[in-house]
Amino acid sequence: MKSLSGNLLVAQSGGPTPVINAGLAGVLSAALQFEDNIEEIYGAINGVEGILNEDFIDLAAESQQTVRLLSSTPGAALGSCRYKLKSEQDLARILEVFKAHNIRYFHYIGGNDSQDSSNAIAEYCAQNGYEVRVIGVPKTIDNDLVLTDHCPGYGSTIKYIATTVRELACDCASLGRNDLVTIIEVMGRSAGWIAAGASLAKRRGNAEDAPHIVLIPEVPFRRDAFVNAVKDVLSVQKHCVVVAAEGIVDEAGNYLGANTAALDAFGHPRLGGVCEYLKNVVEESFSGVKTRTCRPGHIQRTATHCASKTDSDESFMAGVAAVKAAVAGESGKMVILVREEKDRYGVSPGLAPLSEIANGVKKFPESWVGEGGMTIGYQFVRYALPLIQGSVAGTDESGVPKMAVLRRVPVERLCPPYKK
Repeated sequence: MKSLSGNLLVAQSGGPTPVINAGLAGVLSAALQFEDNIEEIYGAINGVEGILNEDFIDLAAESQQTVRLLSSTPGAALGSCRYKLKSEQDLARILEVFKAHNIRYFHYIGGNDSQDSSNAIAEYCAQNGYEVRVIGVPKTIDNDLVLTDHCPGYGSTIKYIATTVRELACDCASLGRNDLVTIIEVMGRSAGWIAAGASLAKRRGNAEDAPHIVLIPEVPFRRDAFVNAVKDVLSVQKHCVVVAAEGIVDEAGNYLGANTAALDAFGHPRLGGVCEYLKNVVEESFSGVKTRTCRPGHIQRTATHCASKTDSDESFMAGVAAVKAAVAGESGKMVILVREEKDRYGVSPGLAPLSEIANGVKKFPESWVGEGGMTIGYQFVRYALPLIQGSVAGTDESGVPKMAVLRRVPVERLCPPYKK
């Protein structure tokens, strides 16, 4: 593969994760090592919207202290978006901007929909004879990207969820008298990976620990079975903790908590309300039972104070691997994490075609669901436990975490304003 010289552009998209900026730090750190190939390092503000608006910053102008702080800073440091490329006009504009700034390397840090955009950009540029190497960097707390063993961001999120469930269970145990049900709604539109992660709160071999019931989208919700499960728990426990994914569905496939009239840019219903639905079911089915609801909401994707070092390190590794692959001549692919077949846990970076990843959804394995469909089996624990190990060392500022703040030195615009 011939050597390619030009500028590198990186952007972030979709919902942030606790370690999304570790991936950005990996891209930046690796790019600085390839001076013969990469001349300038730019960041697009707010994902593909920043490319369309030609809103770039000079990442090489950032201090090393700021780059180091990225790995312990939540939120997308470059700004994110949920913009779906709408037409060939959008793609033509991106190509125009790439040419104007001699962008020869492009890395999009994002999940399913973001990698669909990466794939569209790679294909359009190739069809129009412009050489740009596009390598996606995985990111999603949902852990639903196909072909990768797991996704950067997932380990930290389930570490936070498991920690929260274990702590909340202590509070519940102190107040319950076989009459308290606590319902926790977690993220997970189409797959139950996050809800399943709550099961890591259980001490090994102790079935009495919370969560007592876990509801995931892959198993249709059956009201009678749920009520009987709650009844069984309260017959022997002071309290019952239920963890439910926001995307659980009934036997007809309808979301239990969704506003089907409000869709996002990619046509997905806006979810939220499962905990209230389940609360009503409990209150209608039991007399004298108190119910509490808890929605961690966006906190579960911003809790870098509870991030996993393993997860952060792997996010950084994915960013580095993306740059190395692009410089080596790869394009139209995404970095994946490949679990090594060894006694001790380890992963190595690999590559998979964007066309096989875009818009796919990796479902939670049916074989990992316990009998009855409301518990999680030991196979999942073996899979997930290595992902939550270690803590990310941050820097305090007056007792609270110090966050990276980019200088955002602007890059001169060279194209006329874009009219969508």
